[in-house]
Amino acid sequence: MKILVTGGAGFIGGNFVKYMVNKYSDYDIYNLDLLTYAGDLTKHQDISTKKNYHFVKADIADHEAITTLFDKEKFDFVVHFAAESHVDRSIADPGVFIRTNVLGTQILLDAAKKIGVTKFVHVSTDEVYGELDFDTTSFFTEGTPLQPNSPYSASKASSDLLVRSYHETYGLPVNITRCSNNYGPYHFPEKLIPLTISRVLSDQKIPVYGDGKNVRDWLHVFDHCTAIDLVMHKGVNGEVYNVGGHNERTNLEVVTTIIKALGKSENLIEFVEDRLGHDKRYAIDPTKIEKLGWKSTYTFETGIVQTIQWYLENKEWWQQIISGEYQKYFENQYSI
Repeated sequence: MKILVTGGAGFIGGNFVKYMVNKYSDYDIYNLDLLTYAGDLTKHQDISTKKNYHFVKADIADHEAITTLFDKEKFDFVVHFAAESHVDRSIADPGVFIRTNVLGTQILLDAAKKIGVTKFVHVSTDEVYGELDFDTTSFFTEGTPLQPNSPYSASKASSDLLVRSYHETYGLPVNITRCSNNYGPYHFPEKLIPLTISRVLSDQKIPVYGDGKNVRDWLHVFDHCTAIDLVMHKGVNGEVYNVGGHNERTNLEVVTTIIKALGKSENLIEFVEDRLGHDKRYAIDPTKIEKLGWKSTYTFETGIVQTIQWYLENKEWWQQIISGEYQKYFENQYSI
């Protein structure tokens, strides 16, 4: 069986590739990635020589390259992670997000339809639902209307609708998963948790948008991998599954938790001008996927400790990333 994982050199896709290669020795796992700024293959050094791992460098928005690849390999499953995913970058340059997230998804769908894949799993985000208020009894469900508030989430909502249309119009077997905020090993340092860890360890100021009261539901990436595995094998064609950890924290709580765990001072926190269109709260009701057989195993308390320890033990990986071009981006974004 051949499984194509797009965006397999990124954070979530990269962890999923490692998970699948190690769990299913009888599956051939193809990792397709363009290796943009957020992608790297060092995370796959331990599996790169395994017979069931294959890497393909390609752009999902390159119609000819994708069509040729699908015609050659005849994939059974496609698990589609590849996307531009950072909200701040989408505010600065929306066009890149439309090209990759919308056009790229459409090209993959056409290729998958042409060869008749068994299943196309589209990995999306809870951000397509917009925002919730601070009422802790309200949650996103699969029936929540799509109301994206950033160019990033709008591009993901657009790709979700394309995936749905290929099922309804052409009968393509698909599933859409929408996850809450992920964290864990190999998370690119522009995102909140790895950014905070790396800056605390360097005794540098930590930028916190607005008053820090925006709430996110945190999901460990290892739990997310098991959820996608389950949906790929047992998901009902055409269905959407929300994947959430029921681990809500304000951004400020996340930052202070990391600071305390590393024994540093909260004086490192610096509140900065709020992000444009900053959603108040995300929170997922995962009942539907739990009925399918999935359950999160990580609490935020256990997961964040493990994640901090991983960054302590893998300084070379993130220190290389935050030098050079990334540092210029950080200074332009936060001005601290």
